[in-house]
Amino acid sequence: MKAIVQTKYGSPDVLRLENVDMPVAKDDEVLVAIRAAAVNIGDWHVLRGVPYVVRAAMGLRKPRRAVPGLDIAGKVEAVGANVKQFRPGDDVFGWCNGAFAEYACTAEDNLLPKPANLTFEQAAAVGDSALTALAAVRDQGKVQSGQTVLINGASGGVGTFAVQIAKAFKANVTGVCSTKNVELVRSLGADQVIDYKKEDFTQAGQRYDVLIDLVGSHSLSDCRRVLSPRGTYVVVGVKDMGRWFGMGRQAKALLLAPFVRQRMRVFVVKHSREDLTVLKELVESGGIAPVIDSRFTLEEVPDAMRHQGEGHPQGKIVIAG
Repeated sequence: MKAIVQTKYGSPDVLRLENVDMPVAKDDEVLVAIRAAAVNIGDWHVLRGVPYVVRAAMGLRKPRRAVPGLDIAGKVEAVGANVKQFRPGDDVFGWCNGAFAEYACTAEDNLLPKPANLTFEQAAAVGDSALTALAAVRDQGKVQSGQTVLINGASGGVGTFAVQIAKAFKANVTGVCSTKNVELVRSLGADQVIDYKKEDFTQAGQRYDVLIDLVGSHSLSDCRRVLSPRGTYVVVGVKDMGRWFGMGRQAKALLLAPFVRQRMRVFVVKHSREDLTVLKELVESGGIAPVIDSRFTLEEVPDAMRHQGEGHPQGKIVIAG
């Protein structure tokens, strides 16, 4: 089968389309014929191995996993002896190791039946970014009906889901984005949209119950200023601001947390079938819908990764065809 292979850290140029052995499903695994995969900012960090803290988890000298990619949608090709929930021909979505390939094996519990109202490309986009947004809004922000929520970075892969999930929780949502993305964020249901090229949200005088920061464009003190006295600041994502660590904002928030009334929240998203089920229900009820920025073929994965890292995509980049 064909797959994208990464044998070292570096630019997208290190990625190669190669013929590799077809994976074989273990007893508790499902072999999926991949119809679509999604690109995440985490894939960009793993590609480059920057910040270097990534290498502690993924491999010091080179990635332990030769085929990158996480989020998939496709058809079940074969199942292991112990698999009970799926059979060949079923449409599924979820996550795996090695999504940038024609086939991949993954544990039965990493998959769900594909929502009938989504294409394979759309279903693949409901993965890591949506799970991160759900954790940020529900678990860390603890967003409740009627609360005011500011999402800094509302037009990206996580941000587009965060806006919709916060609205599904009946919050009053303000999205921060660039001029070209204002109408997109408004179309997602945001009650107010701030164009950061025209207005600094930290200087507007408005206070919020929850600030979900996907960008890290302002100092921690500036962000605290826009929070209510007992508001919650949620930091999302690893930044490229340092080659070694890249998590300075998280560290500062954790150090500050014991000394302020406002809640400083830092987290690492954990994938679970239960949370994917919540997202599937939101999709099927019309509460959320993935935003597709662009589509690339498997052969074009290096270009897709370059666009993810350098292009500030609107929503999700998908690999299909």
